[in-house]
Amino acid sequence: MKQVATLFLIFYISFSNALFAQGKKEIFLEDIFTKNTFKQESVAGFRSMRDGRYYIETSKDGMLQKMNFESGRFETNLLSLKGIRYNNVELKVDEYEFNENETKLLLLTESENIYRRSVLHRVYIYDIATKKVTQLHKEKVLQASFSPHSDKGAYVYKNNLYYYDITSNETLPVTEDGDYNSINGNCDWVYEEEFEFTKAYEWSESGDFIAYYHFDQTLVPEYNFAMYDQLYPTEYKYKYPKAGEKNSVVSVKIYHIEDARTVVCQLGEDTDFYVPRIKINPFNNTLIVYKLNRLQNHLELYSVNARNGKTRLIYNETNKYFVEINDDISFLKLRNAFVYTSEKDGYNHIYLHDIDEDKSTQLTKGNWEVTDIKGVDEKSGTIYFMSTELSPLDRQLYTVNLDGSAKTCLTPEAGVHEITYNSDYTYFLDKHSSINKVPTYTLVSRNLTKRLLKDNAELKAKMSEYKLSEFELFKVPNAEGTLLNGWLLKPHDFSEDNQYPLLMFQYSGPGSQSVANQFSIGNMWWYQLLAQNGYIIVCVDGTGTGFRGEEFKKKTYLQLGKYESDDQIAVAKYFAEQPNIDPKRIGIWGWSYGGYMSSICLLKGADVFKTAVAVAPVTNWRYYDNIYTERYMRTPQENAKGYDDNSPVNMVSKLQGNYLLIHGSADDNVHLQNTMMMTDALIKANKDFDSEIYPNKNHGISGGVTRLQLFRKITNYLLEKL
Repeated sequence: MKQVATLFLIFYISFSNALFAQGKKEIFLEDIFTKNTFKQESVAGFRSMRDGRYYIETSKDGMLQKMNFESGRFETNLLSLKGIRYNNVELKVDEYEFNENETKLLLLTESENIYRRSVLHRVYIYDIATKKVTQLHKEKVLQASFSPHSDKGAYVYKNNLYYYDITSNETLPVTEDGDYNSINGNCDWVYEEEFEFTKAYEWSESGDFIAYYHFDQTLVPEYNFAMYDQLYPTEYKYKYPKAGEKNSVVSVKIYHIEDARTVVCQLGEDTDFYVPRIKINPFNNTLIVYKLNRLQNHLELYSVNARNGKTRLIYNETNKYFVEINDDISFLKLRNAFVYTSEKDGYNHIYLHDIDEDKSTQLTKGNWEVTDIKGVDEKSGTIYFMSTELSPLDRQLYTVNLDGSAKTCLTPEAGVHEITYNSDYTYFLDKHSSINKVPTYTLVSRNLTKRLLKDNAELKAKMSEYKLSEFELFKVPNAEGTLLNGWLLKPHDFSEDNQYPLLMFQYSGPGSQSVANQFSIGNMWWYQLLAQNGYIIVCVDGTGTGFRGEEFKKKTYLQLGKYESDDQIAVAKYFAEQPNIDPKRIGIWGWSYGGYMSSICLLKGADVFKTAVAVAPVTNWRYYDNIYTERYMRTPQENAKGYDDNSPVNMVSKLQGNYLLIHGSADDNVHLQNTMMMTDALIKANKDFDSEIYPNKNHGISGGVTRLQLFRKITNYLLEKL
């Protein structure tokens, strides 16, 4: 306990850099949510051109400027995204994509979100040389892309996949069976949300075939909610498989451009499995299909013969908990092998798998984690990756050779580095910040010469005008003595002689991270506003969060909510014993998984928490989707106790404090059902609580002045109840 006491002493030493001079401004909600007072600079539109010598930067007036990597100088204006017209109507370009030889652009306009990641666009092809504009399809489409040889474009329209031949100006259907229950080339809802992709097709390396997903969601249960948009509300319905319910039957098909022949990949008779990714192996132009069992603890990679659909197993991995799915995989062009990451030694590390020899070799090792692979340069035999080797709170860029030798750190400065490489790995853009240091953007060459592009000097000067405090990183023990990472923010006029109310924020979801040595984490400016109103704000990443090894992250397996809430309650009790915290004024808040956690904590920790705010919370895992929930909990049929013992709806009799429930009525992710069932349980238990419903708002509860109103509601509630 001596170490803990020392840590707490450090925690309470007054910091010399606190900005509390009289006459400085106070932050108001409008500064955060409508005025954008604390806007950050960035290198807008940064993307490397194919030759690696130049990059694109987008000016404020929409000009795509060609910049020289070596000199940093402006080279030429490529084109302006403003002023492009089609049929005498100016196009408002939201996004653009180059073709392979950078002679044409896909222009994505009139963005219309469907779910979290899927976006409809009206799409045009722009020829840079001739300035000719061609509409890809007369209506809005999904997932538009160029073929590898730039002679074709593909897209999804009304659940059918099409390709457009640019040379002949001809559109051809790849599928014709698309409807509500039959989806081609695009994901169903649960794949989009939980496997985090929407473009469910891939061009082959040589452009001779398109591999695509087909989802048959006939047997998936339907969910519906009302949209309050007219005299009689509109019913919105879609397929949503809750925990234990049926999924779409997924198949992968291969369409051959030359003869319009379709081949079905042979993935076995069983249909109750997932295909979380498909990839193309550039070495031999073959399709690679991931196959993951429903329990998500057995991953297989298959190489597919495009001519007949026959498959060959090339990689196999099992895990006693679950296998993480990500895009940290690079198939090599010069040999039949791939680089990937896995947690199979207890920490996430890099491996090289030789397909011909069916052998994996571990390339990095240690009690730290590789967070993502930035690229593989086969010519130099180098892998570029980010890791937590210096600290779980930091991210540094490293290199390691393809044989596992010569691991080197390229960005040793403490903090979080966000890296973007150019096409040939001769330069990278380094966005670097730490918890109290504004982001800087530096262009770094292969020999590590640096050129500062942006330093956010205006933001830094703006901050000096306000009553701001500095964030402090610290560690705090849970009930078992394990030290947990946290940050805290004290009032700008903090005094050792006073007691302050404490507000805790957390997310706590599996593998997440809310505490990092990075600037502008989450609702940073709102926390500054609360601090200037006399609150201490604390955030702690407890058991189940990420980047501290597999066992720390997966300890919550089959018992979501138990260990996470135990940790937050232990942290609250720890602070309640400290002299500068008012033990009768401790609150907690969170959104989504964090709303679930704040609900549990208020109920389980009724002796320590006075107030909780839960935004869009899960209140029973039986109500949530099956891919996410079953990954951590298995099915309700297998693990009923795990579901029921950790559901807030089953704990309402314990409520003593102030409880504010907030939800959007059109939340397609965490359904309003969660809040309605919680409300019903609270009423039946004769418990008083507060609630707010945002009509027609989804999980993000945003649009117009919605966020301003939402945070005014939460702020006023905390000022009154905490």
